[in-house]
Amino acid sequence: MTAQKRIMVVDNEEGLCRMMEAVLSDNGYAVTAHTRSFEAAESFQAGQWDLVVTDIKMPGMDGLELLQRVKQKDPGIPVIMVTAYATVEMSIQALRKGAYDMLTKPFEPEELLYRVKNALQHTKLIEENRELREELVGRFHFENIIGASKGLKEVLEKVEKITVRDTSVLVTGESGTGKELIAQAIHYNSPRKDKKFVAINCGALPASLLESELFGYRKGAFTGAAENRRGLLETADGGTLFLDEVGNLPMTVQKTLLRFLQEQTFNRLGDPTPTKVDVRVLSATNADLKLAVKAGEFREDLYYRLNVVNIQLPPLRERRDDIPLLAAHFINLQNQKFGIQVRGLDQQAHEAAINYGWPGNIRQLRNVIEASMAMEGSSYITLPVLSQFIEVATPESETELHTGDEGDYNKALSRFETEYLRALLRKNNGNVEAAAKEAGTNMATIYRKIKKYSIRKDEYNAAG
Repeated sequence: MTAQKRIMVVDNEEGLCRMMEAVLSDNGYAVTAHTRSFEAAESFQAGQWDLVVTDIKMPGMDGLELLQRVKQKDPGIPVIMVTAYATVEMSIQALRKGAYDMLTKPFEPEELLYRVKNALQHTKLIEENRELREELVGRFHFENIIGASKGLKEVLEKVEKITVRDTSVLVTGESGTGKELIAQAIHYNSPRKDKKFVAINCGALPASLLESELFGYRKGAFTGAAENRRGLLETADGGTLFLDEVGNLPMTVQKTLLRFLQEQTFNRLGDPTPTKVDVRVLSATNADLKLAVKAGEFREDLYYRLNVVNIQLPPLRERRDDIPLLAAHFINLQNQKFGIQVRGLDQQAHEAAINYGWPGNIRQLRNVIEASMAMEGSSYITLPVLSQFIEVATPESETELHTGDEGDYNKALSRFETEYLRALLRKNNGNVEAAAKEAGTNMATIYRKIKKYSIRKDEYNAAG
């Protein structure tokens, strides 16, 4: 059973304080309310609370001073500041002092609940990332891999078993799924970890250059070969060579690589004397090498030499539970890099990210987070900004196509939306969250529609 989240509410306006206490208590939170800020500061102890909601304008000790005292005792706790006089300067000051969010009076109970859920969700993601990192580092020693989904854990359990076995591994999966990270995890948890990990993208170089890069050459082997040069195989001696996009190897290179895998020797270009090295070869591909073998584009004997052990990475759309963790991780990296304080994805953007297919997988998610943070002006990544970088289906998209039209269509659509919202609110006794859930949308959308059509949701409360 999940423990109740503990929230401290502080507001010298007793009516508003009790209202917030009642709303949060009715929604399953354990709430303690204070109308005196000094009393709240004295009673606050680290580890006893999950969230603080406090007014800014209060006699004696104002909310900003209370914020500082709370943060001194518990730096990680989220604090939501409430004010009737929100200004840009005040918001910046509060955020710099460590506030998580700002809530402007007057506000509806649903907006309070929405902000509280966001703050607690953000804290939960940070905690999950910390626990996950400790688990992965403690159990697997895989520091750069983020995720808690069943599919990823199965992959890591397989990786753990083969790290000590000096055998060839073929990592397969769509582009952007993190194949090189898995190869690095194998290397840095193997007996070869103190030696070099050398990677090369086999699809990024022409055949002639790829061969010389891998195997090196002797002075005079070709025009421009002014001196002897070691290849990547020699550079990786004692360590690991990672061949990314191995399906792009030309046939001539495939033949030489096969000989090396069989005999651990090879010849530099232009050098008749064999060179012997001790290298473990890991490879990766997003192509179907079995089809390439059937088409005569990849040697069957090399395929079996490389594919002694196969690790198949699931695409991100099959790891949807990991999307919030990965997004929070990438946001944190950007915050640290640029000294900013983006709090995360807002609710609509969060839902859109989870529902999106991510054809470019983790690489695409990272790029989208970075681009969104560069464009976003608020403390959250919002749906309008996120939708500049991914396709987002919204319930309003059909409506927006016709916003410039006049006539019966728009009138009929407005009547339909009004009656539909009234029916939803009537059925759910004015509960916006329940209405949004039944409609398959989010509270913010329902709230905008209520405002657009001047619907009074209190008319549909159970008492009415």
